Amino acid sequence: MTINAPLLSRIMEIEKDWIDYNGHLNMAYYNVLFDRCSDEAFELMGMGPDYASARRLTIYTAEVHVCYVRELHLGDRVRVSFNLIDHDDKRLRAYQEIHHLDGWLAATSETLSLHIDMAGPRVAAFPDDIRQRVEAVRAAHRALPMPERAGRSIAIRRKSN
Repeated sequence: MTINAPLLSRIMEIEKDWIDYNGHLNMAYYNVLFDRCSDEAFELMGMGPDYASARRLTIYTAEVHVCYVRELHLGDRVRVSFNLIDHDDKRLRAYQEIHHLDGWLAATSETLSLHIDMAGPRVAAFPDDIRQRVEAVRAAHRALPMPERAGRSIAIRRKSN
């Protein structure tokens, strides 16, 4: 298995139905782009639709932090990156960026995902074969610097007098 660091999605184009009344990509659809890239990454790690249907195990999102950096518009073409920045036996922490094909940053996302046994549903440890694939992706991504925007929190910064 060849593992790119970071993983890069296929090229995606902003669709007409995703544009809001302000004339740019609605905030919800940034998450669609991030999610589509995550699905590609999860498939690489062995946790795609076949995994869910055959083994009744899947991934749920527990927490997401999105930063909107620059507007996207109808017809813009983007690529999304996926960097696995941490994991344990049940969870994945990923950092993603949406880049316009011209190279500029449109948005970032940091996500905590849970491995789920659908019989519960309940959080469950990765099976050994999946854990090995997760560890292989993390090993490839460990060489990447920690993203500057990872670990951010929401706050109103006040000027001190």
